Amino acid sequence: MKKIDKLIIGSFLGPFILTLLVVVFILLMKQMLLYFDDIIGKGLSWGELGSLMFYFSLTLMPAALPLAVLMSSLITFGNLGEHFELTAIKSLGISLTRSLLPLFVTVLIITGLAFLANNYMVPKAALEAYSLLYDIKQKKPALDIRPGSFYNGIPDISIKVNQKFNDGITLKKVMIYDHRGRVGNKQVIVADSGKMYTILGDQYLKLELFNGYDYTEGNGSGQDEGGRPTSEETYRKTKFSKMQVVLDLSSFGMNRTDTKWFKGNRIMRNMSELEMDMDSVRGEINNQEVSLYTGTQQLLFTYHYKHDSIALPSLLAAHKKKTDSLATIKARNSEPQKSAGNYSSYGQPIHSVFHLVKRPDSITDRDRKRSDSIFAISLTRPEVSNALNKARVVKSQLQNLNINTTLQRSEYIVFWVQWHKILANSIACLAMFLIGAPLGSIIKKGGLGVPVLVSILFFILYYVLDLMGVKWARQELVSVFVGVWMANAILFIIGLFFLRQARVDARLFDADFYNVVVDKLSTRLGGIFKRSKVG
Repeated sequence: MKKIDKLIIGSFLGPFILTLLVVVFILLMKQMLLYFDDIIGKGLSWGELGSLMFYFSLTLMPAALPLAVLMSSLITFGNLGEHFELTAIKSLGISLTRSLLPLFVTVLIITGLAFLANNYMVPKAALEAYSLLYDIKQKKPALDIRPGSFYNGIPDISIKVNQKFNDGITLKKVMIYDHRGRVGNKQVIVADSGKMYTILGDQYLKLELFNGYDYTEGNGSGQDEGGRPTSEETYRKTKFSKMQVVLDLSSFGMNRTDTKWFKGNRIMRNMSELEMDMDSVRGEINNQEVSLYTGTQQLLFTYHYKHDSIALPSLLAAHKKKTDSLATIKARNSEPQKSAGNYSSYGQPIHSVFHLVKRPDSITDRDRKRSDSIFAISLTRPEVSNALNKARVVKSQLQNLNINTTLQRSEYIVFWVQWHKILANSIACLAMFLIGAPLGSIIKKGGLGVPVLVSILFFILYYVLDLMGVKWARQELVSVFVGVWMANAILFIIGLFFLRQARVDARLFDADFYNVVVDKLSTRLGGIFKRSKVG
């Protein structure tokens, strides 16, 4: 590796790491704000909150890496151009393409690492992040007893305090309703003052109450004048100078759910798992279509032309042979067998009026007239209502099949889109490099001013095109390949255009360049107008 290569790579790595951390932090703050209401007030420990932020930051890597590559390449070549280092490199006979080579190799390595991260690290991080977020949502809010209102966060206990001092411990005018007996407000504790704090690692709440009363109602037993047992209400009032009440806070703890219940989501699957999911969905669709062909054949053609069935398409036939080990034996025995009595090969009796019906190529006029007369007679029989009922059943089956097929096809497209996005998000690093590096050499501005602005504009373009393409793919307006790769293809074209302009030292962002263009256009238009007036 030459010194010039080390210089360029060293100038790139610093801004890349810095911009990557900044972009991840910005995207992480945006992600955390979405779940702000679900997190705040739950009494989470720093470890739980740190784990959630760490896992979310890993899931944001696919979106952060392309933007970091774009900004860092812009800053690198912008600084080289601004300090005339790029001019010095060209004066040594080193072309722009050769100066881009070390960074191109570096970005190739970053692209490979991005693919590995997208395919292996991100699904696992997403699984941990969203399972932890689900448990946080299910967790009860932290213990927060406010003055003047009843607090019902503790199961079967209602607590009200009139005043809570600044130390967070001392209370004034305490009232406790105990519903643990499941018999209503049978026990009430009233105290003039008290203290509140947690014990044993915040697992229990201890209340020390002073100068109060304990009111208890209950069902007692007694005897009437005849000596028979009776039930009567009892009432007890106990005065105390000090009482201790310990309440269980185990319901405030966070119970972790097994992550296996979240593995079915597409963002938590790698490419091999997505292929298995797509194969399963495709198999379900094929099974339904096979059942449609075989089921409606037996239902519709019970008597007439029952052997004139529609053959299975080759794809469904192959699927049927794959899933049914007896398909070959059934195919050999599919020819109708002659048997005694009026029974078909399916074991169903054939109606006597259809004995005269022959194959279409051997029907004579006499047979046709005879069958038409029989059909006219049969219209008055119950067979008509049976046929209508069968038609309704088939219609309902087809409608259900269409609904299920549409849902499964949508699910298949979702998995197929995610499979492509794992690749597309990695290749986006190359597309962003092809835009950033040539554009930086054209702009010749380093720092965090113009490069940041230009990077944001192109990232917004990429983000909008990506959203639009994925939406079109899910709506089946375009193929999945076109929808997912559309943003990368457009950025590659833009990058190649900027590379061509940078090689010829085009001044696309120089005001003098456009002033000269405007002067030439005005001169030509003025000459055309003069010639038209003379003519």
